[in-house]
Amino acid sequence: MSFGLVRESYSKHKMIRSLLTLSIAAALTGCGETNKNPKEMEEQKNDTVSKPSANDTTPKVTGIGGIFFFSENPKETREWYSQNLGLETNDYGSGFETRNLSRPDEVNTLQWTPFKKGSEYFAPSKKEFMINYTVQNIEALVSQLKEKGVTVLDTIATYDYGKFVHILDPDGNKIELWEPVPETRSIDKAK
Repeated sequence: MSFGLVRESYSKHKMIRSLLTLSIAAALTGCGETNKNPKEMEEQKNDTVSKPSANDTTPKVTGIGGIFFFSENPKETREWYSQNLGLETNDYGSGFETRNLSRPDEVNTLQWTPFKKGSEYFAPSKKEFMINYTVQNIEALVSQLKEKGVTVLDTIATYDYGKFVHILDPDGNKIELWEPVPETRSIDKAK
C-alpha cells in the first residue's frame, strides 16, 4: 500500500481530529511538560520554531506526514478509534489536516494508519511503527544523507501526490520521507 493512496482517501475532519493531532504533536515535542510557566513555554517556542521563507529550499524535514503502526486487526482498530475517539476512518486509517503557521494558505495532512502486524511495508525494520516525515528538496536531502553514510533503502519514487524514499535511522527504524507536490499542500481556492 502506498502512502499516496492513503493520502488521497481521507475525508473532511472534525474537531476531535484536530484535538488528537495537537495531542500527538504535544507528546512528540514535549509541550505537555507541566513544570514550565507560560512565559518559559513561549520562549521555548520562539527558540525552536523555524519560520522558513517561501523561497527556502534547504533540504530538510518540514513536518510529520504520517504515523503508521502494526495492529493484530487493523479493521477493528480503526473501528475502535472511530467509535471511541471520533476519528473519521476509512480503509487506510484517518487523516488530520493542519495549517502551516508560516504559510497560512498551506494545509498539511498527517496520516494515521494501522497496518496488519507483520506487513512487509515496514521491512527491513523489525519495529512495530514507522513515521513518515514531510521534506523539502528530497533529491538534495537524499544526496546529503548518502554522503553522511545513512542507509537509503530505495530510490526516490514519484507519484501524482509527491516523491517518496525510505531510510533507516541508527536504531533500525524505517523512516518514510515524503515531498508532497505543491497542490497537495495548498487550499483549493474554489472551496
